Amino acid sequence: MCGIVGYIGNKQAYPILIKGLQRLEYRGYDSAGIALLNDDKLNVYKAKGKVSDLVRFAEQQNINGTVGIAHTRWATHGEPNTVNAHPHYSQSEELALIHNGIIENYAVLKEGLKEHGYTFYSQTDTEVLIQLIEYVKKSNNIDLSTAVQLALNQVVGAYAIAVIEKGRPDVIVAARKGSPLVVGIGEDEFFLASDATPIVEYTDKVVYIGEEEIVTLERGKSLKIKTIGNVEKNHEVMKLEMTLSQLEKGGYPHFMIKEIFEQPKTLSDSMRGRVNIDENNITLAGFIDNKEKFLNAKRIIITACGTSWHAGLIGKYAIEEFARIPVEVEYSSEFRYRKPVINCDDVVIAISQSGETADTLAAVELAKSNGAFIFGICNVVGSSIPRNTHSGCYTHAGPEIGVASTKAFTAQVTVLTMLAMMIGKEKGTLDNEKYLKVVSELGKIPEKMSLILKQDNVIAEFAKTFTYAQNFIYLGRGYNFPVALEGALKLKEISYIHAEGYPAAEMKHGPIALISHEMPVVVIAPSAGMYEKVVSNIQEIKARKGKIISIVTEGDVVVSNLSDYIISIPDTEECLVPLLAAIPLQLLAYHIAVVKGCDVDQPRNLAKSVTVE
Repeated sequence: MCGIVGYIGNKQAYPILIKGLQRLEYRGYDSAGIALLNDDKLNVYKAKGKVSDLVRFAEQQNINGTVGIAHTRWATHGEPNTVNAHPHYSQSEELALIHNGIIENYAVLKEGLKEHGYTFYSQTDTEVLIQLIEYVKKSNNIDLSTAVQLALNQVVGAYAIAVIEKGRPDVIVAARKGSPLVVGIGEDEFFLASDATPIVEYTDKVVYIGEEEIVTLERGKSLKIKTIGNVEKNHEVMKLEMTLSQLEKGGYPHFMIKEIFEQPKTLSDSMRGRVNIDENNITLAGFIDNKEKFLNAKRIIITACGTSWHAGLIGKYAIEEFARIPVEVEYSSEFRYRKPVINCDDVVIAISQSGETADTLAAVELAKSNGAFIFGICNVVGSSIPRNTHSGCYTHAGPEIGVASTKAFTAQVTVLTMLAMMIGKEKGTLDNEKYLKVVSELGKIPEKMSLILKQDNVIAEFAKTFTYAQNFIYLGRGYNFPVALEGALKLKEISYIHAEGYPAAEMKHGPIALISHEMPVVVIAPSAGMYEKVVSNIQEIKARKGKIISIVTEGDVVVSNLSDYIISIPDTEECLVPLLAAIPLQLLAYHIAVVKGCDVDQPRNLAKSVTVE
């Protein structure tokens, strides 16, 4: 859950590294640091706080050098401060290392190194790793690449690392296991990063480093990759599809609001080449190539974390309705540890925006080892989940920089809906009339999203009313219960207001005790679905003086008259309501957070890509 950047070439490294850190800051932002090789000097500069704090400090220092590594941190071991920030020196200060991940056996390694005279200054597991690399290097009188290889054979855990050595301004050694790492190939230069966002400005040629692989970036030479078992590996150069403009705010004050407004386009992109309105047809290659696996599945298991888990719940409703296959939705972090029953005729769907979520990756490996067929749904081309699953589907939402997921969520729901419809059509459990209706409506969703976004100013205005709130309740039924969970999560993530989502009927089983005139209640109450039941639930809240914000279908009268505030959405098929209802909930959370003065793109304690347990 940290950002790694590296550069070696003919240009000054510092501006490239700093710009890279700024692009990766969504991955971690409680401290930052940089190491530069300049002649025979290895300079390390670090600062608590954001990359801007590092810039203010480093620009007063010697920042010359054409090779360097840099890091922005989300703390796992040790509080955020300058000492715990990366890069970490080795004891001799001849080596410097940056690290994303967790070294699980660091305590044992640390005690062994102390016996050999090593002293530790930070609370981090990372300092233990660089001391270990130095100890192995000096004890065996070997080069840096070999020392990294031997040291990593003693390590238990996850890592993406980059190491540089004083007196060797021509080499960066990097390695990965369980945490992402990508190399950009330029003209007589190499770029290194946790993901492609810092690289796209300079080259569109990238190599994704595989599990337990070590890469040596050497000035003037070709890329060298080997495993920690010392087996040389070939590498495939891939072309980046993302553009620099996708990584800029484009005039919006925050990435989050930009990404909310991008959703009509991202859904069109997600459906392009897959939904043919003229022919009333849906085509997903990942399904077609593995059709029998889905048609013969006795059970489908969806595993995911956070927002992706909420998308999985909506997928469960759609698959069970259309395909009549039982679906279980599992938190990846629980699934990987609870000894689940997995059969060879199960299909496991792994969902992750980044494709690097550590718990979901572990769940994938567990399911594969038990013989299940694994289908991945993710947003990032070349990431670990697509490389470790049997088949899958990209969401094509484009880079999502805001930590609180918005467009990735609606793209995931879209892909899951398309998948459910294809299974149902092939099985004969989804009648043709229903199929054609949903296909037709899918094509209209981007335009209907655009209509909802025109209410942004209205939502921004009444959002000011709720900055006083310390708690929120979100209610929905059927397909909209997971949307209530997602709306509550968005508010928690960026405004720090406690919020909970419930099935509306569960109010009377406990949560209704919380209702008072100070409790805002958001109710998703479209005409499609269990409308009358939701009306009854709203009346229960109204009788107890709760403040009601309702998401209603255009033209609604009954719920509108019971509510203090309403946001209307166009009518659509029940299974597609989540795609529309999610938009106003995202806008509500965003505007409340902005009025409260919160950092919506980089909320406290959170990181975008959760690459550790």
